[in-house]
Amino acid sequence: MTASVRVLMVSGSLRAGSTNTALLKTAGAVAPPGVEAVLYTGLDRLPHFNPDDDHEPLPPAVADLRAALGQADALLFSTPEYAGALPGAFKNLLDWTVGGGETYGRPAAWINASGLHSPTGAADAHDSLRKVLGYTGVSVVEAACARIPVPRQSVGPDGLILDPAIREQVGDVLALLAARARHLGGRADAARR
Repeated sequence: MTASVRVLMVSGSLRAGSTNTALLKTAGAVAPPGVEAVLYTGLDRLPHFNPDDDHEPLPPAVADLRAALGQADALLFSTPEYAGALPGAFKNLLDWTVGGGETYGRPAAWINASGLHSPTGAADAHDSLRKVLGYTGVSVVEAACARIPVPRQSVGPDGLILDPAIREQVGDVLALLAARARHLGGRADAARR
């Protein structure tokens, strides 16, 4: 029997009704067998990053973030682009991951949920995300990085995406991430036992 793979999903948006968050919630609902997709919900509780505070004891919200990262076998991000870059709150989260080491070697990917009429398709945000993730030592799974435009009207009242084609694409992304995590040996799974 193949061990379950835990994918920690992080939305870069604090916006109510965010299509990025809806995409990740949907991923949790359509996760293939053997994949536990967990949505991180503490973005709004993280203090502003200050290197002087990056030591034990960590602020509780930061300790929770790092624990969630440490328990993950893979990471999936979905973020909007604001003013040609990553949203400030999301960049703050990423800054807190640099000194911890919990992401080192973790397979990671991102989904671009930008609509078809977005001028850049969040390309600048994803270039910035790739650069920051390089500092944290993740292993980007290129085949799992996907552009899956999500029209706002496709999000149901429960915050999940109804479109079967989008749901299938999201499931495929999770399957690719899980396959890479299994190939790498699922370090986090062993630590959870």
